[in-house]
Amino acid sequence: MSDNGSPPQQWFKYYRYTPSLAAAIIFAVLFILTTMLHSYQLMRTRTWLVVPLLVGGFCEWIGYIGRAISSTQSPEWTLGPYVVQVVLILVAPALFAASIYVELGRIILLVEGEHHSVIKKRWLTKTFVLGDVLSFLMQSGGASIMTKKTQSSISLGQHIVVGGLMVQILFFGFFMVVACLFHLRINGHPSARSVSSDIPWRKHLYALYVASALIMMRSVIRMVEYAQGNAGYILTHEAFLYIFDAVPMLGVMTLLNVVHPSEIYALLRGGKVSRGGLKLYSITPSAYT
Repeated sequence: MSDNGSPPQQWFKYYRYTPSLAAAIIFAVLFILTTMLHSYQLMRTRTWLVVPLLVGGFCEWIGYIGRAISSTQSPEWTLGPYVVQVVLILVAPALFAASIYVELGRIILLVEGEHHSVIKKRWLTKTFVLGDVLSFLMQSGGASIMTKKTQSSISLGQHIVVGGLMVQILFFGFFMVVACLFHLRINGHPSARSVSSDIPWRKHLYALYVASALIMMRSVIRMVEYAQGNAGYILTHEAFLYIFDAVPMLGVMTLLNVVHPSEIYALLRGGKVSRGGLKLYSITPSAYT
């Protein structure tokens, strides 16, 4: 019995639908493919800033495998696969965000535009990654607390997850403002490197805008989902998970496969660049100075 006298199944269920096996398998495979490509790109280019993104990719495909396992157990779901999919799918975008934060810092350094940033380079990455870590810990901790299945733990866990998503949205919103202000300022007062046709920094900044917008949209939907509770409209309709989480997060990973951060990294230090996926080129920073 729950704290209010109702049987546990009336106020908490692992799923309020039968999870789609086909959808879970499709997205597990798609995330495996983009994650394996990111692994290849990382090994060949040594672009270490994508490590958090890569870890997030592993979280995604393992999470959807957890959903696939849950689908085969319907309606007698077990805790293990449920926890795997809830926690890993929930926290993966926070890891994507960490790579995005670091890449912006590299772009600013590449075009010698630190004086155009509202946050100095040495604090830029630290500030946003700190918020990202806080958000990650709150979301993963809240989701774990919810699995205890008591009414008090579910309520507490939901509030912590919502708080974690709010932290993510606030920091991400501030990040987008910082990026846009930098872009406007350097366009108004360009540096010699920012106007060089050999340094395609705008392409990478636009990719960050798109990735950031996708993560922001997803985070807002997930925050509303957890605010509504276990029996809320979003959580009782599986389509929301795939439309507003799986698809946009797959889009983020695929976008960064194509517009790979290795180009920024190599322009700064030299090395190999991944362009369009599997193609690799070697460049030296001196050629673009």
